Amino acid sequence: MPDFRFWHYDGVTAVRRSVLLRPAGDGFWLEEPESGWTGAHTRWSDLTVIGAEADRSVYGNSAIPGWRMGFSGEAPDGIAAHLPRGERYGRWIDRFGFWPAAGVFTVIAALVVWGALAAPGVIAPLIPRSWENRMGDAMVGDFGGRFCRTPAGDAALQALVAQVDPRHEARQVALANIPIVNAVTLPGGRIILFDGLLQQARSPDEVAGVLGHELGHVRHRDTMTGLVRQLGLSVVLGGLGGNTGAYLNGVLAMSYGRDAESAADGVAIDQMREARISPAATAAFFERIGGKEEGREAQAMTWLSSHPLSAERRRRFAAAVKPGSAYRPALDQAQWQALRGSCAADPKAAKFWGEGF
Repeated sequence: MPDFRFWHYDGVTAVRRSVLLRPAGDGFWLEEPESGWTGAHTRWSDLTVIGAEADRSVYGNSAIPGWRMGFSGEAPDGIAAHLPRGERYGRWIDRFGFWPAAGVFTVIAALVVWGALAAPGVIAPLIPRSWENRMGDAMVGDFGGRFCRTPAGDAALQALVAQVDPRHEARQVALANIPIVNAVTLPGGRIILFDGLLQQARSPDEVAGVLGHELGHVRHRDTMTGLVRQLGLSVVLGGLGGNTGAYLNGVLAMSYGRDAESAADGVAIDQMREARISPAATAAFFERIGGKEEGREAQAMTWLSSHPLSAERRRRFAAAVKPGSAYRPALDQAQWQALRGSCAADPKAAKFWGEGF
């Protein structure tokens, strides 16, 4: 032990010293016999590990910035017993081992992700309606004056809403001059039908099915739940590198979106049954927009889609048709033509390709 040499920087000068370590009580002295230099008494507890490898170990002093002490090889037992041990992964990870710690982290991460997915369904209903309404009112402004309004068209739309939503669960149903075959539900019970949907539909019964579907989102507060879930997933998965977090976020959110879409279809079928509107037209609508897709490839694509397969939706609406039922059209022919022609007849409705989109 007396001949075991350390190198040392005292943190004050740039002089590298070749020293011997002399244990003394709760610490030690460092001495350089050639020059007669002796350092201040250092406690073992003040030592910190800077680097500890098989052939080289370096220590610092928590009380003196810049203080360094190191050696090559293995220290004698009498000294090694007092030196702090290097931490490869972290204190408690080194204590339990890498793989057990990795297992614990995996379980915790799974629970956190599950919480981010499941909690929104509990949190969203607790959000005050007034907050949700204000959020939806703000989002309506993004449509930039593209709402179509004519006296006859408005009357037809209200007649359709009265049948599908007799309990007035939706705060507003409007028609926007957007040539996309779609409809959206905003927070606060606002439903917006796109003109592209009306032009693609062959009967008001098809639109009634879509409206009933959007009413399902209003009833279940799916839009608010989705916003809360996206926020939670963004926080939980934001630490993943590159695009990994964004991709995983999207897939997880879309899988829950499919559940919400399927439940909304159930509401549509119930509302159409109550209004005595045949779901056969909605089944035909899904068949036209891709309801014949079948096979393993189509099934696999459901993992990358926020909606169930159109073929599945077609079969569900078709199965809801009750033979012998006294169905009636959602609108008469004059009302249907007035509704479909609203955007073309309203000179104030902004065009889709104008400023803002």
